[in-house]
Amino acid sequence: MELADKIAIVTGASSGLGEVFARKLAQRGYRLILVARRAGRLEELRTNLEHTAHAAVECFPCDLASTQDTERLAAHLEQRPVELLVNNAGFGTLGRFVDTDYSRQVDMVNVHVLATMRLTKAVLPGMMQRGHGGIINVASVAGFWRSAGNVSYCATKGWINDFTEGLRVELDSAGSAVNVQALCPGFTYTEFHDTMGADRAAIPKALWMPADYVVEESLKGLEAGRLFVIPNWKYRLGAAFGELLPWRWRVKLEKASPHKRDTSR
Repeated sequence: MELADKIAIVTGASSGLGEVFARKLAQRGYRLILVARRAGRLEELRTNLEHTAHAAVECFPCDLASTQDTERLAAHLEQRPVELLVNNAGFGTLGRFVDTDYSRQVDMVNVHVLATMRLTKAVLPGMMQRGHGGIINVASVAGFWRSAGNVSYCATKGWINDFTEGLRVELDSAGSAVNVQALCPGFTYTEFHDTMGADRAAIPKALWMPADYVVEESLKGLEAGRLFVIPNWKYRLGAAFGELLPWRWRVKLEKASPHKRDTSR
């Protein structure tokens, strides 16, 4: 199969890492199915990619917080020879779990956990049957730690890490050549923190990374078959440290975590 015949799906494609994934995959010659809530932004991106990269682009507007929308997308993908799935859609919230809107916590689980699981289930059987393909699940270095004002985000991103590792074990046991990856970036220059209302100035500049760098590291890691891609050695060290610490010590550090968000809102 020629690369131009291969289909890549990117969720959360209207901005941030998803938009960068779309641009880089278009440059690599993939046919794209772009997924996001904002249909207008998707159409703008489609027009741009058709002109700049001569890419074949299909827009699929939907809200992955909706089980009905997720199922509609999954049914669509089950009928397509998907070569690469990028489960990128996600968001964060501000405030302590006890104070935040419960419906937003449910939306987060739907987007980060249930949509990731459902879309993976939609494309994985075909990939295994064809003997090739890849799935990138965008998690976070926050999945290795927990922090106040960030409870559901850390928990759902940690689930993505565990889910992806479990898939890798199953695929290796089955002798499958399908690659899976958990991309675990740290603080990245995108609209993510702006949308959430977080204060970037509270985070040291040395911890911020360009979105282009994060996506390029992910795609290189996928080609190399790396299960976890954690861009930047500082974050790799932090993730490893968090996994090795006794929980009592880890909790003390988590109370002073740079990921901690404003808990007064």
